Amino acid sequence: MASGKQSPRQKMINLMYLVFIAMMALNMSKEVLTAFGLMNEKLDKTAENYTERNSALMAGLATKVEEQPAKYTSIKEDADRIHELSTNFTQYIEGIKEELQASVDDPKDYETMDQSTVMDQMFFQSGRISPKGEEFLAQIQTYRNGVSEILEDGYGSIAKKVNIQKEFATDPENVEGAKVPWLKYRFEGFPLVASITQLTQMQADVKSTESEILSSMLSGQLQSDVSLDNYEAIVIPSKPAFFSGENFSGKVVLGRFDNTLQFENVVINGKEVKSLKDGQVVLDFPAGNVGEQKINGKLEYLEDGETKEIPVDGSYTVIPLPNSAVISADKMNVVYRGVQNPMTISIPGVSSVSANAPGLRQSGGAGSYLMDVTTLQAREVTISVSGTLPGGKTVSDKKTFRVKDIPRPVGTIRGEDGAVSMQRNSLEIATVGASLPDFDFDLNLNVTGFKFKVPGQPTIIVNGSRLDDRAKAALRRAGRGESVQIYDISASLAGNSSYKLKKVAPVVIELTN
Repeated sequence: MASGKQSPRQKMINLMYLVFIAMMALNMSKEVLTAFGLMNEKLDKTAENYTERNSALMAGLATKVEEQPAKYTSIKEDADRIHELSTNFTQYIEGIKEELQASVDDPKDYETMDQSTVMDQMFFQSGRISPKGEEFLAQIQTYRNGVSEILEDGYGSIAKKVNIQKEFATDPENVEGAKVPWLKYRFEGFPLVASITQLTQMQADVKSTESEILSSMLSGQLQSDVSLDNYEAIVIPSKPAFFSGENFSGKVVLGRFDNTLQFENVVINGKEVKSLKDGQVVLDFPAGNVGEQKINGKLEYLEDGETKEIPVDGSYTVIPLPNSAVISADKMNVVYRGVQNPMTISIPGVSSVSANAPGLRQSGGAGSYLMDVTTLQAREVTISVSGTLPGGKTVSDKKTFRVKDIPRPVGTIRGEDGAVSMQRNSLEIATVGASLPDFDFDLNLNVTGFKFKVPGQPTIIVNGSRLDDRAKAALRRAGRGESVQIYDISASLAGNSSYKLKKVAPVVIELTN
């Protein structure tokens, strides 16, 4: 401001200027608080994404254990321990966040979360760290040391890559030459919204670290599998069986196909084989007499300058010329009403066959058929097949299949069926659906209406697949822990609404709030 004598008008302008500067400073502060809040929301979403990814990785490990228990059981056990440590720690942090958010009227109104009092009182007392603060540090230490112990005991490369001790260190910070306790440096005196954002960041870091560890465990085992020491030679015939007098044709390949693979020497049934193409050994020799025939030999390759050997041990079967057809139902020996049942119909050694049955039609390439028995009232249907062998002889056969209705669907809410626990606000926006669990066909069911029952209140008929205003109003009058019902669900097959499904099983929802 200029010095000296000023007119009343100039004094007023100066005062307004000061007020304007103060308002700008105030707005900037509120904008920063809002920015922290928006960042917290984004980090929450990131943590959720990592949670989904980790669930998929754990499911993949579980599948690997079922397929190859000797190889993956110990990895799955270690992954379970890491997942438990991560889950316990993130849930503990979530409890702290909920306690902090409970101190404000609206956790989404970030501009009101500008004070540090609540966090300071939680973690600090009389200038020292409180018991709650010590507990928080102990939780970090439990997670950090627990994961480090697992990684250092058998996963050295992952331990170096992830470095849990450094990522979640709580050593004092060096501030202007002085050591400041980590907890005071990170949380004391900060606006409430900033502290909550830091806690969310820590949750996201835990989930991200877990994801990196789990994926590294899987990839580490896969890298080990790439070594040729872990492969077996596989004999792949060009067709399942051969006629007497034919030449056998097929390939010998390794479990992991590699176009660049080269062998130094190949011996099959005592004879050296020179036919190599695209990493495969091409076999072509007389099939032999009717019955099982053996294929033995070895594959020699160079690895690290050393010649190594893979044994070949396989077999094939030589069968006489066929006199009956082979009919295969892709979905067992049952066909269902209301769907297009895929069928594979062929006769070995016959390139073209003729097949007849009610509702049967050819689809796509040779041997592919679709069968629609929706209008068929019988409980069984017979498929008749005929064909001509290369020598001109005609062969025929038939097979009977059971005809069944599509099983009873079950009602779903948010994709879950049976008894479901969920929050009231989640139920208000959830979609009511219907599904066919463990059914052989992937069918889409459209829900057009249902009945909604809250204990002590009249049943409400709803059109559509979500609660309407009347149903939501009834839901709001339900008590915590009460179970509401969705039943008499009207559902139909997508693309075939004329087919009448069986009555849909109801779904029961227990309100958790």
